[in-house]
Amino acid sequence: MILRGNRSATNLFWALILCLAAPAGAPAQSAPYPPSPVISSLTFDFSTHVRKAAGSDNWPLTWAADDHQYTSWGDGGGFSGDSSTCRVSLGFGRLEGLARGFVGHDIWGDTACADYPAQFGGKTRTVLAVDGALYFWGSPGSNVNGLDYQRLYKSTNSAASFTSAGVEWTYADHRLGLFAFLQFGKDCQGARDSYVYVYATNVKAYSWDIQKPGEIFLLRAPRAQIQSQSQYQFFKGRDAGGNPLWGSFAERKPVFVDPNGVMRNSAIYNPGLQRYFLVTNHTQINSGNVAIFDAPEPWGPWTTVMYETGWPRGGEVERNTFFANFSPKWWSNGGKNFVFVFTGKVTNDSFNSVEGAFQMAPGGGGSPAAPRNFRIQP
Repeated sequence: MILRGNRSATNLFWALILCLAAPAGAPAQSAPYPPSPVISSLTFDFSTHVRKAAGSDNWPLTWAADDHQYTSWGDGGGFSGDSSTCRVSLGFGRLEGLARGFVGHDIWGDTACADYPAQFGGKTRTVLAVDGALYFWGSPGSNVNGLDYQRLYKSTNSAASFTSAGVEWTYADHRLGLFAFLQFGKDCQGARDSYVYVYATNVKAYSWDIQKPGEIFLLRAPRAQIQSQSQYQFFKGRDAGGNPLWGSFAERKPVFVDPNGVMRNSAIYNPGLQRYFLVTNHTQINSGNVAIFDAPEPWGPWTTVMYETGWPRGGEVERNTFFANFSPKWWSNGGKNFVFVFTGKVTNDSFNSVEGAFQMAPGGGGSPAAPRNFRIQP
């Protein structure tokens, strides 16, 4: 069980909890935001742990109009599991079915194992299904050159092929990297408005490492104009009433800050709980330093659901997770139950999923009805 306190918990108590959770030799770190007023704790049931696609990492998820989830992997053979003969730098696949017993299918990769050949290499850690198309932000590699640019690609044939969408943010000009789309359910049918939202790490140093102090910017573009770079706006703060203000790149301000650092991120809206979740890693790369934050809006205010130094604390898998995201399709129990998909090093260099549950704080709002266009899986 991973426990969270409430707002009355003392800093000393929280520091002790983090210290007990840390692996030997790893200093515990304090969360940058107060505990969630809605979620008091969460648990992971590792008896449900599923591991597939040995040798392939990353695995961002999105939920498409055809009811499948689409994903991407790096440096491996995908769900075929054959990294020796089917290895590609960048691959795409889909997940068919329910969390228990789902089937992974390789779409774009090595033709010995996938339906269609990979057209180019690179990496991505975010994919978005919206208005019948798939988009991803691609970078050129796994290590520091993965910071060189974030380039938008589009598929209109369910990941059989991708073309450049003509939008690109570079390290040289923008110092933005490791983009993460905000997921809004099936084909973005539950979106709050007509915009697509993107979280971007502020790249402080040209180094494939945690960026400290950690800052994340929030971009948005009208979903009908996602392929026009001039239409992107940046969060630039709030007005006197707390409403978000949007402006140019030069006017941008961080929407999230962690002095312990950030790197790879994912973001999703939980329709049952009506909360936004941001998943990050902090302090040290490839060390299971997984953090989960929630907020009532995409721009905050953020509170802490989980801030782990060396997750999972029970040692059920190796403590080297470096990227994780919630499945956008597999919420259940009004959003209280979830499936967490993660990847890392060594044996975690694979697709890993584990079921879990949020415990609600007393008076924290419970589980209101989902928006009309969302489908909550029973």
